[in-house]
Amino acid sequence: MWLILFGALFQNVPQGLFGESQNYGQFLGAGIIVFTAFAGALNAGLPVMFDREFGFLNRLLVAPLASRFSIVIASALFIGTMSLIQTTAIVVLSAVLGAGLPGLGGLLLVTLIVLTLVFGVTALSLGLAFALPGHIELLAVIFITNLPLLFASTALVPLSFMPPWLQVIASLNPLSYAIEPIRYLYLHPDWHFGSIVMQAPFADISLGLALGILVTFSGLALVAIRPLISRRIA
Repeated sequence: MWLILFGALFQNVPQGLFGESQNYGQFLGAGIIVFTAFAGALNAGLPVMFDREFGFLNRLLVAPLASRFSIVIASALFIGTMSLIQTTAIVVLSAVLGAGLPGLGGLLLVTLIVLTLVFGVTALSLGLAFALPGHIELLAVIFITNLPLLFASTALVPLSFMPPWLQVIASLNPLSYAIEPIRYLYLHPDWHFGSIVMQAPFADISLGLALGILVTFSGLALVAIRPLISRRIA
């Protein structure tokens, strides 16, 4: 829906207005891939929260499981699988709408970027599911987080379109470090890890640096939630 309807709003803009993209649909595709995966991962804690509230989680905790952490791992694997299915559908639809396709290496790197972001955000969502008192509070966090992170990223417009203060915020947004590498892979078949994918106000961000930031974000998310989850399910 975003690709077709929102993309159609800017289909007649002059070519080159959105950087090297041939059309707005090609520019928008990377943002929709990342935002869809992010939204799904952000909602990962809701099923666990409902299991807590209805008592089903307590039944799982007293079951003879090889590891209680399998409850959390299963949720993460489910969200990761769903994100890959959604990403595949968006990539195919984008190609049909004229956005083209990265090469095989580019597609594999897109998959890695999406999974890295998804596991980090899923970890935070699951941590919130064990930390917050109920699903109302978790839904409030999701609603407050979802759209502001979308609009304060490079999903819909390039950094150059934004006022200086928003450029700084977008350059600190983890979503931008997933969107810009994917967008670059679509436009440059001869990519390498030293390629500059984003010109932030404070530094030029290379493809390798963007991936490193994503991996660091996910690693920190996993480290942050582990003690909380251990106290709840140990």
